[in-house]
Amino acid sequence: MDLTPMLVVKDVAASSEWYRQLLELEGAHGGDEFEMLMSEKGELLLMLHHPELDEHPGLETPGGARAGSGVLLYVSVSNLNDVFARAPHMGVEVLTEPEYNPKSHAVEFAVRDPDGYLLSVSERRGPDADGSGEA
Repeated sequence: MDLTPMLVVKDVAASSEWYRQLLELEGAHGGDEFEMLMSEKGELLLMLHHPELDEHPGLETPGGARAGSGVLLYVSVSNLNDVFARAPHMGVEVLTEPEYNPKSHAVEFAVRDPDGYLLSVSERRGPDADGSGEA
């Protein structure tokens, strides 16, 4: 099974640039209406869609709630320190600093994207990691 989230965003091109820069993804479609973001291995990881298109039912935000209300995108990376270092230079809203989570055996930090979606960026370190950035 594959699960690929599609986020409804106000500005597809700007959101694409934000995700590509922060997470070092590749754009595979481009444009102002729809984008497919890929890993360096060519895996489809995330899709972005403009809200004014009616190709898919239910793309609007239900009940006028904040974008992504009730959703946390959990992103696993192999270079958490690099991602965290890029965030301030991009003006990313950082909600939490990197911290070891013993339940997930990962160092994690949280950010909010330009549309308000929450991302937990994590790097699995194993049960013996202390969260210092050294596995």
